[in-house]
Amino acid sequence: MRRRMFLQAVTAAWLRPDSISRVHAATAGETRAAETIARDEDFWREIQQAFTLDRNLINLNNGGVSPSPKVVQEAMRRYLEFSNIAPAHTMWRILEPEVESVRQRLAASFGCDPEELAITRNTSEALEICQLGLDLKRGDEVLTTDHDYPRMITTWQQRERRDGVVLKTISFPVPPPSLDDLARRFEQAITPRTRVIHFCHITNLTGQIFPVRQICQMARSRGIETIVDGAHAFAQFPFRREDLDCDYYGTSLHKWLLAPHGTGFLYVRRSNIRKLWPLMAAPSSMDGDIRKFEEIGTHPAANHNAIAEALTFHEGIGVERKAARLRYLRGLWTERLASLPNARILTSPDPRQSCGLGLISIQGKEPGSLAGQLWDHYRIIVTPITHPQFQGLRITPNLYTTLSEIDAFCTAMEKLVRG
Repeated sequence: MRRRMFLQAVTAAWLRPDSISRVHAATAGETRAAETIARDEDFWREIQQAFTLDRNLINLNNGGVSPSPKVVQEAMRRYLEFSNIAPAHTMWRILEPEVESVRQRLAASFGCDPEELAITRNTSEALEICQLGLDLKRGDEVLTTDHDYPRMITTWQQRERRDGVVLKTISFPVPPPSLDDLARRFEQAITPRTRVIHFCHITNLTGQIFPVRQICQMARSRGIETIVDGAHAFAQFPFRREDLDCDYYGTSLHKWLLAPHGTGFLYVRRSNIRKLWPLMAAPSSMDGDIRKFEEIGTHPAANHNAIAEALTFHEGIGVERKAARLRYLRGLWTERLASLPNARILTSPDPRQSCGLGLISIQGKEPGSLAGQLWDHYRIIVTPITHPQFQGLRITPNLYTTLSEIDAFCTAMEKLVRG
């Protein structure tokens, strides 16, 4: 009876005219090219109304974590309320098993076997399973870049101190001259001791997209394993697992999929599951089971179950339309602000090398100070980036961002830079 009442409540909420219904209304019968739809404000106005936002501020930091649409928030709330009826029964016995349907849908979206996909809490957890779970010996080399996420570099540095592995990093100009140039830099840094290549699908600093398949196939031909950090890639632009050909892939779902905060997944090539140790111990009977990477103790079922609503929202819009819109928004502010005094856009305009993330550097302007002024005077949220080789402001609009908000940001920047 309780389960039937719960499902009836879910159905009633699903039929309310918001979020998913808005997506259906906007996309019904739509056959235009994604690049055309990207400029159709009537289309995106419907999508924008699916979010619960404070329009008194302008959020241009969606790279770290994004707000979920209302339908995802409501689903998570329903699951949490149902869990609290009697958690040992409602959460563990009823809701938790439904994670298998979420696994199947995520695997279908990514393009892998469900038995190769573990649901995690974020990219860091997914990648550290690989970084700390691989059997590496003293002197084995790991190759990465100095643009990789600090937490992942810190994890390899801990393995250096603990196990004697050697971390080597490569640099590249921003933006790089070509995708082939990026691949060559990895190939030239390989030595007979290289065992792992760890790199970003798209960097969190400048939004540079890497030639993942080219690097992974080059590594495999030399017996080197590849770990790809897809924190900012999944659901931002279209790709499938077969487009990557990597051994391991980790991503967060609370960024561009707009899923509940604290959700992600780890892909492990089936032949590698048995040899990869989990972060938290699992029984030997699970050695070949992808679920051993989910053995983290008691956790809420609401978070991972509500991923299903985020997938429905995402698939309703269409990832091609989504990517085209994000590139359009990035182009609006980069083209306008490129003419500012001492300004340099450090993100390639080539759609093969970038999507929604962009970095602008203003010579003589410290990023932290500039970001502080944008917040203090205009209530605009951006991300200051400081790297040994460059610095600037990372700007990441999202689907709910309006053209008037982009205009307000550009106007604020023009005033602050020109004084």
